[in-house]
Amino acid sequence: GISDLCFGCGKDNPCGLKLKLKWDGKTIRGEFTPNKFHQGWEGIIHGGIITTILDEAMGYATFYEGIRCVTATMQTRFKRPLLIGEPTIITASLTKNARRFVETEAKMTLTDGTIIAECTATQYVSSKVK
Repeated sequence: GISDLCFGCGKDNPCGLKLKLKWDGKTIRGEFTPNKFHQGWEGIIHGGIITTILDEAMGYATFYEGIRCVTATMQTRFKRPLLIGEPTIITASLTKNARRFVETEAKMTLTDGTIIAECTATQYVSSKVK
């Protein structure tokens, strides 16, 4: 299962992101507002933090589809820098469900729909629950 110490979503991880991601039956959705501890260059959020958030959301998408996976490859395309304090919306979904691998996609936008980053991933299936 999901650990309470998970860096992305763990409620008991003191330095984690504490993401709250919801499932609507098809898509994962969450919100995230970065703070000064998430920056790389001064005032700009570190790309690794953005990629971690997108990876977490794609992992949740497979989890709620009843598939336990680990990320095999992922590609993130950054469209615009994310600044400290800018609220974002994260979405993710499963795009292909094969026997040993699944494909997922995720997006981070500002609340007005401006794209911050888009990501696709191939995840290795470790087990299927359904």
